[in-house]
Amino acid sequence: MTKDERIRELISVLNEAADAYYSRNEEIISNFEYDALYDELLALEKETGTVYEDSPTQRVFVERTVSKLKKVRHEYPALSLNKTKSAEEIESWLGDKSAVLSWKCDGLTVVATYQGGRLVSVCSRGDGETGEDVTHNAVYFKGLPHTVPYKGRLIVRGEALMKFSEFERINSLVPETEAKYKNPRNLASSTVRLLDSRESAAREIHVFAFDLVFTDDEEQNEKNSFDKNLEYLEKSGFEVVEHCLVTRGNAAEKIEEFKAKLPQNDFPSDGLVFVLDDIKYGRQLGSTGKFPRNGMAFKWEDATEVTTIREIEWSPSRTGLLNPVAIFDTVELEGTEVSRASVHNVSVAQSLALGTGSKVEVYKANMIIPQIARTISSTGETVIPDVCPLCGGETFIKDNDGIKTLYCSNPACPAKNVGRFAHFCERDSMNIIGLSEATLEKFVDAGFIKTLPDIYRLERFRDEITALDGFGDKAFANLIDAVNASRKTTFSAFIGSLGIPNVGKNTGKLISAYFGENALEKFIETVENGGSFAGIDGIGDIVSDNIIRWFGENREEFDGLLGCLEISDDAVISSDAPFAGKTFVITGAVYNYPNRDAVKAEIEALGGKVASSVSNKTDYLINNDVNSTSGKNKKAKELGIPVISEEEYMAMLPQ
Repeated sequence: MTKDERIRELISVLNEAADAYYSRNEEIISNFEYDALYDELLALEKETGTVYEDSPTQRVFVERTVSKLKKVRHEYPALSLNKTKSAEEIESWLGDKSAVLSWKCDGLTVVATYQGGRLVSVCSRGDGETGEDVTHNAVYFKGLPHTVPYKGRLIVRGEALMKFSEFERINSLVPETEAKYKNPRNLASSTVRLLDSRESAAREIHVFAFDLVFTDDEEQNEKNSFDKNLEYLEKSGFEVVEHCLVTRGNAAEKIEEFKAKLPQNDFPSDGLVFVLDDIKYGRQLGSTGKFPRNGMAFKWEDATEVTTIREIEWSPSRTGLLNPVAIFDTVELEGTEVSRASVHNVSVAQSLALGTGSKVEVYKANMIIPQIARTISSTGETVIPDVCPLCGGETFIKDNDGIKTLYCSNPACPAKNVGRFAHFCERDSMNIIGLSEATLEKFVDAGFIKTLPDIYRLERFRDEITALDGFGDKAFANLIDAVNASRKTTFSAFIGSLGIPNVGKNTGKLISAYFGENALEKFIETVENGGSFAGIDGIGDIVSDNIIRWFGENREEFDGLLGCLEISDDAVISSDAPFAGKTFVITGAVYNYPNRDAVKAEIEALGGKVASSVSNKTDYLINNDVNSTSGKNKKAKELGIPVISEEEYMAMLPQ
């Protein structure tokens, strides 16, 4: 193959992968492989001087959809940044200038426009020249204020993303007939661009502002500082991406500091961004046609190890999906031992030709998630099981636009029930301590639990359970105590525990507040009479339909639970409750409570609200380190919001 032929081949592969990623939210090759092929193409183009017009090094991919979202031409086009994995290259680029360093968040870039102090439009980045109008969904985004103090014109760019915790919550609600969502980036992108804003409202999207694109506030423009612009946005109520000023002398050190924080972040990030602080100087540098010269993106060099595949394990889930997991000889990556990695789906497994004995190169995506980068030598094609390894039911392959996934056809597969039972027992549901997923698997396998009401009949199997490994008389007694303690519950906890798609405890609270007294009776009456819940604030047609459908399919199990439980109305918070109308934010460690959730529960019980980020609507920030220089403390002080310790908070409690 000639170098020109290799260039054409690389362009074809990379364009197909990027089109799948940006247009259909599908990942057909790993980020590691894409970057390696992209770097190879870039090197060949430099070596030969041959650069084709359709090369991914020369264009930005359009996020095409089949939606009816209105196209919007950007007033200020957004080019992508040139990238490097070398701290030395960043230092050389900086020269004697300072730059703002921040996270390169992995979501969907949006552009928000304000006029007269109000949010007037939000659109996606698209190809940098043209995006899509998503204003109807933006009203539900966290971190993006609806009003700002400045009454002139503002244009702000931010990254709309989904936090890992929210991603896991949504995946737990996926109907059993569907595959789980693959990653937060894809789900955030599709959520931002939903046609029905009521669906978008059911998912929490955070926007981290990272650029003040335009303001006609001359006083702010005179500061000529990217860092001061981010400070200005924070004071205006935006949730701003974590950032700091760096110079050539400390850039490498700051890169390492951010790297150390990566495993603790609750949001997806695929690198760092450096933007020159001197805005006018940065503009004078111009751009290359694809990359502006005032910024650079940094990606960490992935540590890799070569190992040998021992088996491909097909792990059944409560959705019926069988997830391929590669089991390999243990290697050390980023300071931890790794011996398994998800292969995502049948298509990826087959493209890697993974078989027992295959040599593969593994790495940690974003330094967190173990992945297979490539197959070095294959022993043959991946063997796709004909039957489910858990229940023996027949399997079938579902092809969704070229992406193949494997499913178990058995509706009674224990894996499906275990996931549903585990959700029912979770702390935010019925809070049955001791019934972990592992324990539930044992009970399901032994036939002790087949339906949800069976959880309340475990005493029938005392002898069998106490004979199991890890169970004795005391453990069994503790388990039964926890089961019995859960018999008294509230309407919202009960409804949220049932596993109705997109219906959790918070939705239960909305229904409870709407119905008021005797909420359970009114709920059943509404369903039986063919009514709808879509009229309740915060609940749309899709969620209402999910409730009606679930009830129709599970009425017998629902009635069985009613015979085991004592369900009371949720407490009605009086308008004169101690914390009524007050909003708190909690950060850092707590010492007088088991965790921050306990503080949150107490505040809500006293009529208050707990938010995740500081804004001009916050009344108190609770932080035992009141002198901390964290972003939340800094923002609270700038907005004049009291930062109080745990002891000071406790002094506010009613005596």
